[in-house]
Amino acid sequence: MKTPISLLCACLPLFALAAPYTPKDGSAVIEQLPRRADATQSALRGLRQQLNATPGDLALASSLAQRYIAMARSETDPRYLGYAQAALAPWWRQAAPPLPVRLLRATILQSIHHFGAALQDLDAVLAQQPQNGQAWLTRATVLTVQGDYAQATAACARLSALTTQLATVTCLANVASVTGRAASSERLLDLTLQRSAGAAPELESWALTLLAEMATRRGETALAEARFRQALAQQPRDSYLLGAYADFLLDQQRPQDAVKLLKEQQRIDALLLRYALALQALPGQQTAFQAAKVELAARFNAAMQRRDSVHQREQARFALFLQQDVPAALQLAQKNWAIQKEVPDMRILLEASLAARNYGAAQPVLAWIAAHGVEDAALQRLVKLLGPQDGQKLSATKKAGVL
Repeated sequence: MKTPISLLCACLPLFALAAPYTPKDGSAVIEQLPRRADATQSALRGLRQQLNATPGDLALASSLAQRYIAMARSETDPRYLGYAQAALAPWWRQAAPPLPVRLLRATILQSIHHFGAALQDLDAVLAQQPQNGQAWLTRATVLTVQGDYAQATAACARLSALTTQLATVTCLANVASVTGRAASSERLLDLTLQRSAGAAPELESWALTLLAEMATRRGETALAEARFRQALAQQPRDSYLLGAYADFLLDQQRPQDAVKLLKEQQRIDALLLRYALALQALPGQQTAFQAAKVELAARFNAAMQRRDSVHQREQARFALFLQQDVPAALQLAQKNWAIQKEVPDMRILLEASLAARNYGAAQPVLAWIAAHGVEDAALQRLVKLLGPQDGQKLSATKKAGVL
């Protein structure tokens, strides 16, 4: 019997946690808090009070943590991940906690990019529960980010008997889209989505977002935009979706639309970065741009002091495009590449290598693209600009004003 994956939204991409923010004066509005009368918040408070009274109640703690993880994504609020961890505090540091806690811990660790620890927990869960669909899906997500496509595909395949066809096909397409099978996987995913009426909104949004990214990589901008908008209609506060659509708008030279999209979404560092990039491209927005730039610098500095590597991709973009610090951008992009290998990770390392006129630094990504058949129009443009190692094309791009 196939069972739904209850934590599906939790193992999908979630942007990095924001660094601590100190307001400049006491009158600054830090956050619009959820209304205490909100039904969801009232329910969470009630569960939290029950757990405070019985902190060792495993079932209650797991249920509350699961709801907090779901809220972290649906509300684009990473603080809920901390609340989830707090709910699991009695078992969090145990080497072998109960399986429900271990799966939830893996989900939280994956969300904050502690991939090695997340995989250890997932492997332990699957050793005892090989039919745990949530564990297989989270494992596939982590392995895809790390670039272990064979193992990620194998994990996705295990889902076929455990969950819906749409979840399985979306998982497989996520891997196939960067391993030379983009066209066929896009057709299959599109057809599967059309046949999956009544799918959960978060699952439908995941599939639509991936389809939008696939169309973007092929240069089908009208189709990509239509899919992004469909996905936003399902999940308007999804941080990953907002970031992907903002990148699309920025690449399409539509900074005003990106500003409008992200104006109320600056709590997440990755979204504030895109907001600043959009402001930078707009006349008459220098004051707002400088304020966003200063805020980003403070957040990234705080992350570095905490030795937090979650932000390295965004920090590399910040250094390259907002600070024009090419050496720092290249170093950050290289460190990020050592951890994760998604298309945006490839792009920032190629962009930083191009700006630094450093073909050698780009070589790992160039080799990766060639070895795995990665299809992406933006990446291919960068590959052409980098050119042969003799530097002839780098010289040409410098004369053309690209560098």
